Amino acid sequence: MRSLDDIAEEYLFLEGDERYRLLIELGRELEPMPDPLKTDATLVRGCSASVWVYPLPSTRGTLHFLADSNAAITKGIVALVLAAVQDKPAAEVAGADVAALLAPFDLKNQLSSNRTQGVPNMIALVQDHAARLAGT
Repeated sequence: MRSLDDIAEEYLFLEGDERYRLLIELGRELEPMPDPLKTDATLVRGCSASVWVYPLPSTRGTLHFLADSNAAITKGIVALVLAAVQDKPAAEVAGADVAALLAPFDLKNQLSSNRTQGVPNMIALVQDHAARLAGT
């Protein structure tokens, strides 16, 4: 997975439809999530599209998630959220301002409110898992 900084650099260089294409490309680059993991328990609430996020067990105290969506652009947004937290120490992610890390993408002004309404729920889900893993 590309770093969030690398994605932001490319994203800010692009405009309009090119940004959509980048988001779709990012979604395609996500690690595949097996269908049996797409359950009600892994479904992110509040998203206009179906979004599933599944935390993989970690023995090193780092986070790793599988995720998927049934909508291409939403899947790209999921990829952005994961780029901010993937394979980082749980304690770091639990204390991070993930919304601020995503601020350069200005998603609220770039995309419809339907596409971004679930982002806070995705962030909360990964941070809640990070806090449990970190014991905070």
